[in-house]
Amino acid sequence: MNLTDIIRPEQVILDLRAGDKEHLLAELARQVAARLAVNPRDIQTALGQRERLGSTGLGRGFALPHARLEGFPQIFGLFARLARPIDFEAIDGRPVDLVFLLLIPEDAGNSHVSALAAVSRRLRDEAILQQLRMAETVLDLYKCLVDAP
Repeated sequence: MNLTDIIRPEQVILDLRAGDKEHLLAELARQVAARLAVNPRDIQTALGQRERLGSTGLGRGFALPHARLEGFPQIFGLFARLARPIDFEAIDGRPVDLVFLLLIPEDAGNSHVSALAAVSRRLRDEAILQQLRMAETVLDLYKCLVDAP
């Protein structure tokens, strides 16, 4: 699976503001609801339940919150670079400033594994993380996410 299968330029947010993890998840849910015909509370609840299993803060300032949603039409990605890093209870203890949200249909089977792997593969590269932090526009962020190295 390629990132272009799950994210488009209009699904990228530059300098999103959030005071803490809970507010970030609520804002991400609101952003998705503004783009799709879904209830933001359902998204926020699903994300919160997943985070209670263990933080999706993967280290180096990057988080990959994800959840399965009943009735969701397809795998959906949303990327946000935060205006200021926040504590996300990441595995390395570092604050998070780069967030890739994945929402997965309940009946997606194992295709969510491919989506998680595609995002993880791209964002485990320190050079890509730095480019994302230095990008000046949404289009620059998007290109950095999806363009082959």
